[in-house]
Amino acid sequence: MTASVNGTVGIAELAARRGGSVIDTGTDVVAASVVDRVGLVVLNRPERRNALHPGMYEAVPRLLMEFAADPEIGSVLITGAGTTFCAGGDVRRKVENAGGSIEERAAGLTHNARISTLLHDMPKVTIAALPGAAVGAGLSIALATDLRIAASSAKLVAGWGDLGFSGDFGGTWFLTRLLGPSRAMEFLVSGEPMSAPQAQDWGLVNRVVSDAELAEAALDWATAVAAGPRQAWAATKGNVLRAAEMSLSEALPLESEQMVRSGMTDEHKAAVRAWMERAQMDRAARSREGR
Repeated sequence: MTASVNGTVGIAELAARRGGSVIDTGTDVVAASVVDRVGLVVLNRPERRNALHPGMYEAVPRLLMEFAADPEIGSVLITGAGTTFCAGGDVRRKVENAGGSIEERAAGLTHNARISTLLHDMPKVTIAALPGAAVGAGLSIALATDLRIAASSAKLVAGWGDLGFSGDFGGTWFLTRLLGPSRAMEFLVSGEPMSAPQAQDWGLVNRVVSDAELAEAALDWATAVAAGPRQAWAATKGNVLRAAEMSLSEALPLESEQMVRSGMTDEHKAAVRAWMERAQMDRAARSREGR
């Protein structure tokens, strides 16, 4: 697993300290573990600022599919080793492997971009922890998650225009959904890095913490989500995703069905029992105080 950088504990190291079980990913460029019902994926190529690598294109989707199917996993946390989230596609490899027809190359890129699709579509809450810059396709991967937490020094960088590219891994789609067309275009064509505080103001990042606090804050957040009602969160995520595509009249029957189904789960029954027990304890406490 990854090590500390400049005295700051990384998320993978913290997960190990908390008793996380390491998963064999089959490659050195991706690390993974499970801790407190959180599936952790670490892009582990810090010497290249975690630039995307062929090994990641196979290992990360495989891990995400495994976590999505595992009923014991309540949330998925993805991050980068060292002080960068992901610098995007490896430009050197793109230049070296530029052969094939447009259709073949586009199909290959779409195949690799399933990392974004899986993070966005899986029935688990997904969280990205940004220890530093998220650039190009790395930015897309971060935006594909449901929630994002960033170190105060982190930056969001479109980066595609600097290389004469138009965007990949769903980046333009996510930015348009999150910012609206005008602001998305402003960010994409400006080429200016966006600071973590501005990203929070614009709604691209949910939380910003100090660099030293990121590992603990991100893992604690993912653990809290994972400890919640997993079936209910899956249905809630489905409702949220449909809300961006459907009218209220179309979405309401589906939301209602999910509400009824969630009321039939063991999660719901256990939550009601716990609520009733807390209410009884509160009444007893008020009664004692009244004496």
